[in-house]
Amino acid sequence: MSWFRSPSGRKMVKYAVVSVVSTLASQGVLLLTFGVWRLWSAVVCNVVANAVATIPSYYLNRSWVWGKSGRSHLLREVTPFWITSFAGMALSLYTVWVAAGFADHHDFSHVAKTAIVQSANLVAFGVLWVAKFVFYNRVLFVQPEAAPVAEMVRASDAPNSALDAVAE
Repeated sequence: MSWFRSPSGRKMVKYAVVSVVSTLASQGVLLLTFGVWRLWSAVVCNVVANAVATIPSYYLNRSWVWGKSGRSHLLREVTPFWITSFAGMALSLYTVWVAAGFADHHDFSHVAKTAIVQSANLVAFGVLWVAKFVFYNRVLFVQPEAAPVAEMVRASDAPNSALDAVAE
């Protein structure tokens, strides 16, 4: 429990909550566009669903999980976030394409095919979930931290001037 109260633990829990929100958004859009309305193929509906879910995911991750505010930097934040999102989407597209082909080949009902397609989408994003957290935490949304106490103590013990050096 103490780990969950640590800054890293709280960040991981917030990241998980954002992932749940994003997953619910993408699964909802996928269910509506493919399962209910049958607007396009499973792959096209998957692209739309994931693109829609990426928008709140970015803003929630940036502001709530990593505590960043102000304008987003296009090259340092937005572009890498969308690249990682598109990497996840590419894996998802492939798994959805394979799943839809499998369901078609076996003449599953549309309800069963929808369940298989949505499961493939979840599995693909689940695989990348941890890797994306590490990337966001260590590269994308890094914030300068206060100097460790040991460094501050060493700095205060260092001579401040030639007189301090002579006095020792």
